[in-house]
Amino acid sequence: MIAGLGVFFSGPGQTYSNSTFIDAYIGDFGWSRSQVSGIYSGATLVAGLIMIFVGRFIDRFGPRIMMVTIGSLFAIACFWNSVVSSIWMLAIGFFFIRLLGQGSMSLIPNTLVAQWFIKKRGFAFSIMTLGSFLSAMLFPIVNTWLINTWDWRFAWQFWGILLLVVFVPVALFGVRNKPEDMGLEPDGFQEKKDNSKKPLLGASAVKEAAEDWTLNEAKKTKAFWAILVCVGIPAMVNTGITFHIISIFGSNELSPAIAAMVLSLMAVVGIPMSFVSGFITDRIPTNYMLTAIFIIEVILLLMLLVTTNFFIAVLFGTVWGIANGLERIALNVIWPNYFGRKYIGSINGVGVTVVVIGSSLGPLPFGIGYDLFHNYTLVLLITLIFPVIGVISSLIAKKPDKSQLISN
Repeated sequence: MIAGLGVFFSGPGQTYSNSTFIDAYIGDFGWSRSQVSGIYSGATLVAGLIMIFVGRFIDRFGPRIMMVTIGSLFAIACFWNSVVSSIWMLAIGFFFIRLLGQGSMSLIPNTLVAQWFIKKRGFAFSIMTLGSFLSAMLFPIVNTWLINTWDWRFAWQFWGILLLVVFVPVALFGVRNKPEDMGLEPDGFQEKKDNSKKPLLGASAVKEAAEDWTLNEAKKTKAFWAILVCVGIPAMVNTGITFHIISIFGSNELSPAIAAMVLSLMAVVGIPMSFVSGFITDRIPTNYMLTAIFIIEVILLLMLLVTTNFFIAVLFGTVWGIANGLERIALNVIWPNYFGRKYIGSINGVGVTVVVIGSSLGPLPFGIGYDLFHNYTLVLLITLIFPVIGVISSLIAKKPDKSQLISN
């Protein structure tokens, strides 16, 4: 639950929250939309390159200290953003909320859950992911209300205060790094033989990594690099669609209200799908799930080409929610399932680095494509290449065997 709270409070650093402040910046300071968007993408890219060090700090100091430290720094970053008065201050503010919010406040909860659960890891990640979907549902609404009722500066201060008075104390007093610190074992009980889980699709039952891999050892496997491709592509495609969804729908003569409805519908559908995903990932090889996710992404991109009425928009939002629910669990579970728990912070840190970098690159091709051709048809068709690459990578990303690494 605390991990879910951490993912929820990553909200001030996520695109769905920051998008509500853009018009206020433009209106108050006279900056152009391209200026603000360019700074946001640049800050996200730099933050992504630094995330690998956050993962190493988690392995060294543990999730508890890192949660308290990052939560406190994140609150300070929110207060900084509330006093922004120049373009360079905005750049610094974007950098820190992306590094501390989107990156670190997502990575640490993922690492914490991976440490505490093995047999029930998929279900545990499903619970944690509730915080992510609730955050996506509530932050745009709350931010809009705060900005309209008071102003954008107060909205930033509001989240900074909540981080300090709610999240940081809960993390300080409620988090323990791993079950062994409390005389427990993962999943809260002694491992017993369990024949209740039957494999699906004829696959063998999913097992956690028998040994812990270091980051350097993981880098020597094809699976590690294939998984990085698999985590980067959804980040790029989803961020590109989300950032431009109002414009994409507008080019198909659909209103901004319908676009907002689709975003909310995606989050609503994603909640039950995350539980379904947790159930499935406990029973079939995770790379098979990734294959299914990329096939759905192909369908989503094709659907955007023909989303010209309310009914198809609802169908698109539903399919998008299904893909997100499956994706958020599978991409979190695969790292500890393949490479163990001991060095999961540094290994998952590389994954989050790729996610943040991917999300920084997503909006730009859509924007350039629209500026050049005044529609999104060509860029959507070109983007189809990436989920196809994802399908190939997911099939390559079979669970590695450490004995083969040693023998080589």
